[in-house]
Amino acid sequence: MSDTATRSPAQARAAPGRSPRRVRPATLARVALVIVLAVLPLYIDTSLLTIGLFTMAAVVAAIGLTVLVGTAGQLSLAHAFFLAVGGYGYAFLAGESGVAGASTAQGLGLDPLLAAILAVIAAGFAGLLFSPIASRLRGIYLGVASLSLVFIGEFCYENVRSVTGGFNGRAATPFSLFGWEFTDANTLIVAGVPFGRFEKLWELFLVVAVLSYVFAANVLRGRMGRAMRTVRDSEVAAAVMGVDVRRTKAGAFVLSSMYAGLGGVMVALAFGRLTPNYFSLALSIGFLAAIVVGGLGSIGGAAIGAFFVTAGPLLITRYSSSLPFISDSGSGGYDGGKAAALLYGLAVVLVVLFEPGGLAALGKRLAGRRPARALTPAPSTGASP
Repeated sequence: MSDTATRSPAQARAAPGRSPRRVRPATLARVALVIVLAVLPLYIDTSLLTIGLFTMAAVVAAIGLTVLVGTAGQLSLAHAFFLAVGGYGYAFLAGESGVAGASTAQGLGLDPLLAAILAVIAAGFAGLLFSPIASRLRGIYLGVASLSLVFIGEFCYENVRSVTGGFNGRAATPFSLFGWEFTDANTLIVAGVPFGRFEKLWELFLVVAVLSYVFAANVLRGRMGRAMRTVRDSEVAAAVMGVDVRRTKAGAFVLSSMYAGLGGVMVALAFGRLTPNYFSLALSIGFLAAIVVGGLGSIGGAAIGAFFVTAGPLLITRYSSSLPFISDSGSGGYDGGKAAALLYGLAVVLVVLFEPGGLAALGKRLAGRRPARALTPAPSTGASP
C-alpha cells in the first residue's frame, strides 16, 4: 500500500509545503489598538476626547488624500475645499431654516444620517466636476489649478450666507442614528462613567475611521489600486496596458473628495459649528505634510501622519505648562502651536532626506529587522574576483 493511502484525513488535508494560515502580528496589533481606543473614553477627560475626535476626522480625510497623491500621483492642494463641501453640506441639509435674511443660514431639515450621506456624495460630485481639469494636468500645474478651488471656496464661505452663515459661520445639527441622538440629552452610564455627546461621538468616529481604513486598503489591493499605481508610474505604459487613464484619474479624485467630505462632516459634528477660517490653505498644506510624514501611498502612514500633525499641536498646547522652553498659549512667547509647527516642519524635511517612505516604512523596517547572518564563503577557484 502506498504512503499516500495510509495517511490520515488530517494528514492528507495538510499538504506538504503548506502551513496553516496565520494571523499576522500587524493585524493583531491593529485589532488591539482599536480595542484600546474603544475603551479609552472611560479614562480620559473631555478635552482629550475633543482632540481625539478632530484627530479621527483628520485620519479619514488624510486617507483620501494619500490615495490621490501617493497612489494615483495627482497633486492636490484643494483638500480643504472638499472638507468644506462635506461640512457645510451637512450643516445645510440637516439644519433648520431660520428667519429669512441675508445673514441668516437656511437649511432643509433632513434626517442627519441622510444629510451626512448626501454631503459626502456632494463632495464626490465636486471632485468629479474638477476631474476633467485633473486629467489634462500633472505635477505642479495640477497643484496650482487645484489651489484655485481654495480661493473660490473662501469667496463662497463669506458670501453664500444662506448655506455657510457668512463670516460667523453656522451651527451643525447634532447627529442622530435611527432615533438615537448623539447628545447629552440621553446620557448612558457605562462602567460607572456617563457617556454623553463626546463619548458617543468618539465611538461613532472610531467605527467610521476603521471602516474607512478597511475600505481604502481593499481598494488599493484591488484592480482600481493597481490601475492608479500604473497611471502614477507612467501614463503611456498604463494606456498601452489598457488602463483608461482619464477614468482612473477621475475615480481617484472622486474617491479622495468623498473621503474629504466625510472628514468635513466629522469636523462639523465634533466642533458643533463651522467657521470659514478653518477651511484655509493651511489646512490643505497640513494634510500634505501628514501624508508625507506618514508615508505617501500608505493607508496606515496617513493615519499616523494625521495623528502627528493634528493631535501634536493640540497636545503640546494642552501640556505646555509641563514642557520646557514652551510658554502658555497667548503669552506672546514660544507657545505650543509654534513648537508643533516647527516640529512637524522638521519632520517633513527629515523624512524627505532620510526616509522617503515615511514613518510607515520606518516602522516596517524596525519590525522586520533580523540579525545579520554570516555569509558562507564561496569555494576558491584560483581566479581573482
